[in-house]
Amino acid sequence: MTLTISAMYCSEVGETAQGGVTGGPDDAHVDVAGGLIQLATLVQGIYACVSERHDLTPVQARLLCVLLDGPRGMAELAHCFGVEKAALTGLMDRAERRGLARRSPVPGDRRALQVTLTDAGQRAAAAFHVEVGAELGRLVSSLAPRDREHFRATMAEIIARCRTSPVVPC
Repeated sequence: MTLTISAMYCSEVGETAQGGVTGGPDDAHVDVAGGLIQLATLVQGIYACVSERHDLTPVQARLLCVLLDGPRGMAELAHCFGVEKAALTGLMDRAERRGLARRSPVPGDRRALQVTLTDAGQRAAAAFHVEVGAELGRLVSSLAPRDREHFRATMAEIIARCRTSPVVPC
C-alpha cells in the first residue's frame, strides 16, 4: 500500500516542527517520492517555525544564511533564489529597514551592487543557523550512528549529482 498524493503533501507539519513526529501503519510502505515529499515538508515546517522564533520569514532567514559566507552580488542572489532582481530588491529593502543587511556599490562596476550582513544581521544569521541545525539534527538523532552516516553520505551524493547535472531543468 502506498500513500495517496494528497497524503504525501499533507503531513502534520505543525506537530512535527514542535517535536512530535507521529508514526502510523503506513510508515513502512512510504515510497521514495512520497518519503522525499514528506521529508521536504518536515524540513520546511521546522525551518518556518525556527524562522518565526527569530522574527524572520523563511526567505529572510535563507538570505541571511547565504550571506554568512560573505558578500554576494544582487544578480548572484537573484539567481540563487530563482527570482527576478525586482523581487530580490523588495526582500533587500525589508532586510535593510530591519538593519540586517546593506547594499553597497561594487568597486569597478558602478551598475552592480553587493549585499553584506550588518553586525545585527550577522548575529541573527548565526543564531538562526545554530538553532535550525539543532532542530533538523533531531530528525535523524534516533538513527544509529552508522545509519546517520549512510543517510548523510547518500544525501551528499544526490546533492552533488544534482549540482553538476540538474534532474529537472528550470
